[in-house]
This record gives sequence, C-alpha cells and structure tokens, in this order.
Amino acid sequence: MFFTTHYIEEAEKIAQKVAIIDYGKIIIQGTSKELMKKTKTKTLEEAFLNLTGHDIREEGANAADSMRMHRKMWRKR
Repeated sequence: MFFTTHYIEEAEKIAQKVAIIDYGKIIIQGTSKELMKKTKTKTLEEAFLNLTGHDIREEGANAADSMRMHRKMWRKR
C-alpha cells in the first residue's frame, strides 16, 4: 500500500519504508532507521533537512492552482 503524508512523525510511526520526495523527485528511500543511519541523524525530520537542505515548508498555492483544482472537481460530476 502506498501512503503519502506531509507529517514526518506520522510517517515515522506508521510506515515500514519511507521515500523522501523533494520538488517531486524521490531522493532517497528505505526504513526510517536506514535513512537516519545514512544521514547520521537522530530523527527522520533531521534526515529530511539534511538531505534536502531546506526547512520544512508549507506548500503554497496560487490563483492558477486554485482554478485547476476547481476545474478538475467540476469535471468529475
């Protein structure tokens, strides 16, 4: 089963394997312990930051994204 989340704590508790995706590309995958070992970190969040070099960021949507979402929603009806 494939499960996606933006909540690192959730992934760490639930997932048997984790893939860290940055800007739409998988940059690493494995168990939480494997990722922490490879990055020499103590948490999955630290591993993410180590691998991506970015702060955990909120995804932003602009007006065009909002219009696309509404268009898709109305097509399904």
